[in-house]
Amino acid sequence: MTLQLLLDRRRPPLLLYGQRRMGKTSLLNNLGRLLPSTIIPMFVDLQGPVASASNYASFLYNIARSMANSAQRQSALTLPSLDRETLEDDPFTRFDEWLDEVEQALQQNIALLALDEFEALDNAITKGRFDEEDVLGMLRHLIQHRPRFKVLLAGSHTIEEFQRWASYLINVQVVHISYLKQPEARQLIEQPVKDFTLRYEPNAVDRVLQLTRCHPFLIQLLCAEIIALKNEQDPSIRRLATLADVEAAIPEALSVGSFFFADIQSNQADAAGLAILQFLAARGEGATVSRQTMWQHFPDKSDALNLLLQRELIEEVSEGYRFQVELIRRWFA
Repeated sequence: MTLQLLLDRRRPPLLLYGQRRMGKTSLLNNLGRLLPSTIIPMFVDLQGPVASASNYASFLYNIARSMANSAQRQSALTLPSLDRETLEDDPFTRFDEWLDEVEQALQQNIALLALDEFEALDNAITKGRFDEEDVLGMLRHLIQHRPRFKVLLAGSHTIEEFQRWASYLINVQVVHISYLKQPEARQLIEQPVKDFTLRYEPNAVDRVLQLTRCHPFLIQLLCAEIIALKNEQDPSIRRLATLADVEAAIPEALSVGSFFFADIQSNQADAAGLAILQFLAARGEGATVSRQTMWQHFPDKSDALNLLLQRELIEEVSEGYRFQVELIRRWFA
């Protein structure tokens, strides 16, 4: 579906969203292999120097540099140069003139401008580093008036969470990146690389799937710790991972992956949301809290609850609410 939308001649802007570490950035980095040669990916990481730039000249220079590096790396296309000094006197006009040159270099090809971690740019606007109309107005103008460009945003938030973006990104198409399908997840566990020698007991594989819900990063995190554990065991049992091995690897996986879980704690939920997560986590694995119990303990917290649902940290089932991923519950427990 993603590729179909990328090839849509109407060129609607796309929003690629999903939980953190779900594979969005990897997909963007590999678009060059997946798309026809007539589409030139230009990948820009907004979490880096772009959003932290001190002025518009640096902001636009970093965008242009990322676009040029990506076009060269993925498609061997050399874009016109744009130095920082050229941007100093009138940044947006000079950048727009540079885009004219880029379109000429594209000839009959299409540029896919992929802006990763767009929340970082929104955060810079919120802090007053950049003006909303200047930055998002430029993006809207590019979408509406440059037929050789298609814009793709990627992040862990939906557009509804950033209302100011919605008014600039007319007709945005949303693509949800979610958990792996079970066959894909099993392959990642049992055959992550060619000639992988470790074998798993069937119930050990099932347990990894239960703990991770087929989240690609969490599978890799847990399986890496299983491998490390097996490497320390006697050679006679080193080649077979058991259910006990999976359970023994969980504490180290939580420790090694603390940056992932800490990001959820710091950036994916507010204070009310954290209280809800801790309350749910304390109920144990697979536990569901009824709607009535939730409202009794957290009256007037519907916004926090909805945000947790939107961020795919918890889910609503017929009996009430529960964690989506057991490893994430373990962290909050």
